[in-house]
Amino acid sequence: MTNYPVMLEVPDYVYERALRIAHDTARPVETVLAQQLAQSFSEPLPALPPDEQAELAALSNLSDAALWTIAAERMLPMQQDRLSLLLALNKRAVLSDLEQNELDDLLDSGDRLTLRKAEAAAILTRRGYTVTPVTFRSS
Repeated sequence: MTNYPVMLEVPDYVYERALRIAHDTARPVETVLAQQLAQSFSEPLPALPPDEQAELAALSNLSDAALWTIAAERMLPMQQDRLSLLLALNKRAVLSDLEQNELDDLLDSGDRLTLRKAEAAAILTRRGYTVTPVTFRSS
């Protein structure tokens, strides 16, 4: 991919926000602005509920340390155990309505966690870090 130098003027609020992100992420402001511009022209995410879209968009403003924390996040052991139990019961088709609702909620929560982790890892990768499953094995 070829990069082209471009001079452009941006409003104060854009520059101040980019400067804050650059400071928080230890990157040059030019890199922050170029990345944001590139993101605005990239393929859109599949349609997500507005709250999920906002949550994912906000991740790009976080520090590297915060993103590493999110990328390494895991479902609580108690929730994971309950999810495993409900999935096993579901295979035998013995879930009550209440259990089915609980399973649906846990699966939805897991999906949101996975999406958040993936977005955090993608942002870290765009910032120049190498993010692999091995990175989190000791977590």
